[in-house]
Amino acid sequence: MTDPNWLDERQQRAWRGYLALHAEVQRRVARQLLRETGLTSAEYAVLASLSEAPSGRLRVFQLRHAAEWEKTRLTHQITRMTARGLVAREPCEDDPRGAFVVLTEAGWDAVTAAAPRHVAHVRNWFFDALRPEQIEALVDISQSVLSRLPEADRLMGQPCPPPDSSFPAAELAVMAGFAADSASCGVADPDGGPCGTTDPGSEICGTETDISDISKISESCASAPCGGDDDGCRETLS
Repeated sequence: MTDPNWLDERQQRAWRGYLALHAEVQRRVARQLLRETGLTSAEYAVLASLSEAPSGRLRVFQLRHAAEWEKTRLTHQITRMTARGLVAREPCEDDPRGAFVVLTEAGWDAVTAAAPRHVAHVRNWFFDALRPEQIEALVDISQSVLSRLPEADRLMGQPCPPPDSSFPAAELAVMAGFAADSASCGVADPDGGPCGTTDPGSEICGTETDISDISKISESCASAPCGGDDDGCRETLS
């Protein structure tokens, strides 16, 4: 058995910095959004996806791909949001087995009121800590890693994993300020979604970005003021 290819000190700083950056910014943005609007980050992500869709409606499988959630989680989430009057279910005339999730008037009012606050939170806890060149480095890093994931899956002998993310891609896209690709990695969708498509970004990205950039970005954000009370800085949103 070959020796493990351990991370060196620089790589450890970059990796641990990325994990801390994601967790700390996410916690603050989610907590403040809930405090000011009464919406959880999951509810906001669903409402934002629907607000950008034609006629404010999406098939369930489309919303699942947009949010990158597993089917069970999305079902429970939509049930809760339907009870709150934020979304509604409507039958699909072309597919008796399918259904639409539709943005209600209350849901539209909620997301349009929350969006400016959410942008302000993201700027406060993320972008205000970064210089323009650091933002460009983050874009390069994100594109390099994301474009290589399908190739890395193949090297590991694993198929493209099913959506099962604790933090929806739609929310990440809003935080980062650019749209995330939602290619299906060539896996057929069991709920009748598009199948057999391939990810156009599956080629390994040739852009070389200094790995220390992610450490610098993480340290910049971590050194910014919390923006709340000291106890709230460590509060975890349940």
